[in-house]
Amino acid sequence: MSRYTGPKARVSRRLNTNIWGTSGETKALDRRPYPPGEHGRGRRRSQNSEFLMQLQEKQKCRFTYGMTERQFRNLYEEAARQRGVTGENLLRLLELRLDNIAYRAGWAATRPQARQFVSHGHIDVNGRRVNIPSFRARKGDVIELRSKAREIVTVRWNLDVLDRTPPVWLEASDGDQRVTVRELPIREQIEIPVREQLIVELYSK
Repeated sequence: MSRYTGPKARVSRRLNTNIWGTSGETKALDRRPYPPGEHGRGRRRSQNSEFLMQLQEKQKCRFTYGMTERQFRNLYEEAARQRGVTGENLLRLLELRLDNIAYRAGWAATRPQARQFVSHGHIDVNGRRVNIPSFRARKGDVIELRSKAREIVTVRWNLDVLDRTPPVWLEASDGDQRVTVRELPIREQIEIPVREQLIVELYSK
């Protein structure tokens, strides 16, 4: 199983963050702002241990990008081998995933929806169809919706209603239905509420 299919609100309440960005998670966090479970209401987040905070940051990041533990660990090890700051390298590799780019471009409302679009073959990379969500884009790559995908009601609704502005490292064109990777993203350009240094500390033990 390469993705989480259980209750989304439960994970969001556990991590105290709207992981998938759905309205259901927002309502659950507003109505029950404490961890799930029989004893969730009595738990105090302020008493979290250092290990628990590190683990929660890792889980937050892993669930956000829809990866298994093995996939995430392998990506971390790759980031650790690269030059530069390991935490920033990790986030950069995650942002360059094809499903995440489809989400950042505004074609999908959530990353799981973007993953589905990619898996169903609705995305082209440099003119060739790619249906692998974990495909990593490179600088200069052109990612676009296939002709039939541009007529999908959900895609049109996302583009017209969500009106999400792509990050500065992506250049949109053709009515926002094509994006080009202008440059590799840096930490300041990655909008995700994760303290990546805690993830590095967790895996460094």
